Amino acid sequence: MSSLQANGITVRFGHRTVLAGVDLTVADGQWLALVGRNGCGKTTLLRVLGGLHVPTSGEVLVRGRTLRSMSRRRAAREIAVLAQSMPAVPGLTVRQLVRQGRYAVRGPLGMLAGGDDEQVRDAMSATGVDGCADAAVDRLSGGERQRVRLALALAQDTSILLLDEPTTYLDIRHQLEVLELVRRLQQERGLTVVTVLHDLEQAARYADRVVALRDGAVHADGPTSEVVDERLLESVFGVSGRVWRDERTGRPLCTYDSVHPGS
Repeated sequence: MSSLQANGITVRFGHRTVLAGVDLTVADGQWLALVGRNGCGKTTLLRVLGGLHVPTSGEVLVRGRTLRSMSRRRAAREIAVLAQSMPAVPGLTVRQLVRQGRYAVRGPLGMLAGGDDEQVRDAMSATGVDGCADAAVDRLSGGERQRVRLALALAQDTSILLLDEPTTYLDIRHQLEVLELVRRLQQERGLTVVTVLHDLEQAARYADRVVALRDGAVHADGPTSEVVDERLLESVFGVSGRVWRDERTGRPLCTYDSVHPGS
């Protein structure tokens, strides 16, 4: 069964076509990574899937129901979207931020009542931020803040999680911590996950499926082990390199040699 389905998604900004008739189906419980060069339409497609941008044409279905027919609160009960960055609010505590994820369910009156519910406590515990619940978010490290933002998304209590470059601005250790956390949550909770990732090797290591975009269209789509190869490096990323398989996991590993001439 599919969680998300995009049919003929086209997005134009003025005379520029960012997405050109993209079709995409995401199965329940699958981790799909969107990859490609800057400007290929990855973030725009994620925003369309999350209902944050209305396409020029085409439609998104959420479990068979059109996304455009849903109110913003109703869509937030189905899909949690984690944008690439979030403005810091001085003094806002972890607990206060994570509670915002309950707005779609509790509504304005419920939010005014305050207090944590089970989903808030569970989200903080699952992401390991319950120990700093009363700390100011803007005083935390980058890795800690990203876990808090994941807790905010989890607090929505949805089964679909959309993440736009969740490892941006993080060092290697914190990048891996965040991706390991997402994978654990996906496996334990059966979440459907769609991520925009710049690092192809990270996409290959964690995602079940890779969709590579080029010039606003789907260039390659399939299981990670089948899609990530040396031809993809050249045709999508414009680099020469080598791809081989990890002996333990069978997943692709990449090294990059040079920019491919004429790319």
